Amino acid sequence: MGRVLRILRWRVRRQRRVRRWGLRAEGLFRVLILGGTTEGRALAAACAAMPGVEVISSLAGRTSKPLLPTGRVRVGGFGGAEGLAAYLREEAIAALVDATHPFAATITAHAADASSRVGVPLLVLRRPGWAEQPGDDWHRVPTLESAAALLPELGERIFLTTGRQSITAFAQVDSCWFLSRSVEQPTPPMPKHLKILLDRGPFTLDGEHALLTEHRIEVLVTKDSGGPTAKLDAARAHGIPVVLVDRPPLPPEAPTVPTIEATLTWLGRL
Repeated sequence: MGRVLRILRWRVRRQRRVRRWGLRAEGLFRVLILGGTTEGRALAAACAAMPGVEVISSLAGRTSKPLLPTGRVRVGGFGGAEGLAAYLREEAIAALVDATHPFAATITAHAADASSRVGVPLLVLRRPGWAEQPGDDWHRVPTLESAAALLPELGERIFLTTGRQSITAFAQVDSCWFLSRSVEQPTPPMPKHLKILLDRGPFTLDGEHALLTEHRIEVLVTKDSGGPTAKLDAARAHGIPVVLVDRPPLPPEAPTVPTIEATLTWLGRL
């Protein structure tokens, strides 16, 4: 009887360790990656190649045909910080990496809250923002609404690359003509004078030059998401001003790194 009780106690302690550290019965270290970004997909592929690591990527589900990362994939929201915390517990997640878009402020806040509730280590992977170069004519603004208010002072033909969900901020700017580029069709309300271009990057410098010339673009509006600079380089060459929307601040308690390599180093320490 005593031996049976000892075995049962050992099993209970082992299950607690499994829940606490995310170690499944087969010894896997489970990583949850938030975001369908380029960095998120590359990180998922790198984690999937690491012995003893299982990776789960969570996509928001805002596009109907997302590029799927390597490993397990879930699509859709969690139901706020509380729902994400419950998922971390249920799936025995050992590490949480927020690799969402730099402007996905809500999910980043939820990730910081949920990791604190459950005690799962969190790292934010954010590629660096863009840096102004000689010859640039940049106008930094804090919000999409302030970008919309500034446009009539800068030009009439606007190239809008802020994403389909941001187009409503420009719906009341009737004095400008807009070319809006996004992966999927935006939804109303939208500007009165609007041409929609459905396309997915990466985009080439020659292609951006041709686009600016064909549509006689006078102003480029974009978010400071970082990454490829073809549209910025083309705007500089054409002497076109750029309205650049600044990133929202990160939660102060969330450690942040700029590269996949730094993320893998962090995971290795865990």
